[in-house]
Amino acid sequence: MNFARGFAAEVRKGLLSLAAGWREGLMEMITFPLFYLLIVLFMGRGQLRADLLLPVLLGMVALTFIHEQVNRVFWSYLGDIQSGVLEQTYLTPLPSAVSILGRQVAAAISALPTALAVLATGAVAITVQGGSPPFDAQVIVPLAAIVLGTCGLALILCGLTLVFKRIEIITQLSVAVYAIAGGTLVPLAAMPDSIAFLSRLVVPIAPGIEAMRDILLGGHSLAALPTGWGLGWLLAQPLLITAAGVILFNRLEHLARHRGTLGRY
Repeated sequence: MNFARGFAAEVRKGLLSLAAGWREGLMEMITFPLFYLLIVLFMGRGQLRADLLLPVLLGMVALTFIHEQVNRVFWSYLGDIQSGVLEQTYLTPLPSAVSILGRQVAAAISALPTALAVLATGAVAITVQGGSPPFDAQVIVPLAAIVLGTCGLALILCGLTLVFKRIEIITQLSVAVYAIAGGTLVPLAAMPDSIAFLSRLVVPIAPGIEAMRDILLGGHSLAALPTGWGLGWLLAQPLLITAAGVILFNRLEHLARHRGTLGRY
């Protein structure tokens, strides 16, 4: 019961933070869709080409989600370290996993409005160009893989924050790398083999984007994805990233507690 109450309290705290920062959220719901349209215009040499709208949209929705989710978890965690709140949570009988899980759920929910704003903008742009936004229930699987893999990445960054503290630049750089080399804007099949290999291996959104393009653009089934490493890797990659996140976070948390630096910044 205490676990459930602690989890619910952490989710509530995250959602209250989202409500308190509604102006910032509103700005992101405007700037990210504009960024998406500008990218399509840039790639289309000044035109919103119909053949670019959907492929870029699928990448941008995933990129927006990982940007919002990872940053919200990281900054909330860093804020609690700086204010001393995090250290106080270790004085309660609740395991830190409850707090971390609550943060992840709250961050995932908080990331949705901006990602949905990008999706809605893309759907309107496709419709205006005379097309119709496709839908296939199979995309739920790659979307779930993206959410789980992103949570694993956020867990790794939170663990690193406990020990190394000032790693803000890593979060920003990681998202930039995903935008350039993660298959977000340019399909991995069009990139050098070494970059495509690394992206499929470690970028949480890369297999999901490839799968969504295969399903919605190519009309392929989930069981017969022609690009990437197939359904098995689509399911395994986020699980492996999350497992790595759990192991790394536990080790770094143990190290920070042993050093007595949980509240030091």
